[in-house]
Amino acid sequence: MLERPIPSTGETLPVIGCGTWLGFDVGARRADWPARAGVLRALFDAGGRVVDSSPMYGTAEQVLGELLHAGGLRERAFVATKVWTTGREAGMAQMERSFALLRTPVIDLMQVHNLVDWRTQLATLRDWKARGRVRYIGVTHYTPSAHAELEKVMRAQPLDFVQLDYSAEDRHARQRLLPLAAERGMAVIVNLPFGGGGLLKSLSRRPLPGWAAEIGCTTWSQVLLKFVLSEPAVTCVIPGTADPQHMADNAQAGRDAPPDAAFWAGKLDP
Repeated sequence: MLERPIPSTGETLPVIGCGTWLGFDVGARRADWPARAGVLRALFDAGGRVVDSSPMYGTAEQVLGELLHAGGLRERAFVATKVWTTGREAGMAQMERSFALLRTPVIDLMQVHNLVDWRTQLATLRDWKARGRVRYIGVTHYTPSAHAELEKVMRAQPLDFVQLDYSAEDRHARQRLLPLAAERGMAVIVNLPFGGGGLLKSLSRRPLPGWAAEIGCTTWSQVLLKFVLSEPAVTCVIPGTADPQHMADNAQAGRDAPPDAAFWAGKLDP
């Protein structure tokens, strides 16, 4: 799988990862765990290693932590999660729980989820990074309506990562946030790469065009992921899935270099 550098250190990350929202919230349904283990195996077998979670995602951190441990994958994984609460003490308590659930002494990336109480939480994150408890820090959001606030934080704060929404049907981040991330030396993780899912559903009813093969794609999912990766500021994209075959299919989008942004003119327009 292709890899891209984290600007603040030069460490490289595979361009396709896995999000755990919804799909990994199966703590009480043990019968569903083997399929989630299969998702992780498919990701790692393809050369990926970025997995992203949050306390907001129900039991996802617990499931992810146990499956990484059981599969002997923690040392290979780049584990990202979030803090999603207000107040310094509450933030620290929530993050301590994430360490326990993920079964790890160090979290690779800790992010302020949806900018909730970001001033307070970033102060703690900087301290914990200096102490070696987290390796990288960042902030996240997932809607264009939050982009103005996200831009203000990105301009004001030194961050290793920003996580944001970007897709063929949600291109707002291209206008200001992706160029700003490049200017400020921030790695970008893209969530919701299929938008709200409506575009993928619509496209799946149509035959794959001939130009898809030219860019190494055999499915519409791969096409949409290649679209996101055509933006050089994007470091990694994290489509979520509960299906190992879907994970393997998604990972194929990271094998060959994507076309440049000009390639897409008129191809995926609504």
